[in-house]
Amino acid sequence: MDWLMGKSKAKPNGKKPATEEKKVYLEPEHTKSRITDFEFKELVVLPREIDLNEWLASNTTTFFHHINLQYSTISEFCTGETCQTMAVCNTQYYWYDERGKKVKCTAPQYVDFVMSSVQKLVTDEDVFPTKYGREFPSSFESLVKKICKYLFHVLGHIYWAHFKETLALELHGHLNTLYVHFILFAREFNLLDPKETAVMDDLTEVLCSSPGNSGATGDGASSGASGAQNHVKER
Repeated sequence: MDWLMGKSKAKPNGKKPATEEKKVYLEPEHTKSRITDFEFKELVVLPREIDLNEWLASNTTTFFHHINLQYSTISEFCTGETCQTMAVCNTQYYWYDERGKKVKCTAPQYVDFVMSSVQKLVTDEDVFPTKYGREFPSSFESLVKKICKYLFHVLGHIYWAHFKETLALELHGHLNTLYVHFILFAREFNLLDPKETAVMDDLTEVLCSSPGNSGATGDGASSGASGAQNHVKER
């Protein structure tokens, strides 16, 4: 569980920024694609008489399974050769092992680290209790925030590196719907740092301000990302 406790800082890596690729996922014909018009902002609200931790646990586990499934649809295209780093736009992510040592790895390795680690957590009765009378650990909310951060990295990589394959599979509507639901849930309970999500602010602003998600914009969805495009960052 130590991997969830470490901190990561973004900093320019000294390299000249690569020419920014065209973000196909921002094209209007694609951003309007959904599998449902449901009002997700209402769906994420904590229901009456439901314990907050129970709600966080249930949704976090569901998002983990759905994001894992979404990634599996393009995993054959995400290889050590095609994705030599875990990149999302201008940011490269590194894994941190149990000793807190930064590990440079390919995107598929990073995703495997994320999914296997989260799988261990959500199936651990001491962390995600399912039996009556068992209490959540005092660190539960911070663990959920860490899990959401890493799941966000996976979603971001799918958009940045594999949206064309997702389009070819006609699964972009599923991806957009999952992204909106995940972001609005994270915002409702302050599970993601706006600085962490700034890398995808352009997409978030388009998807989460669409009809049916009014009032969902915010959390730094403006200037934070634009200035960041001038540097390649590491996390």
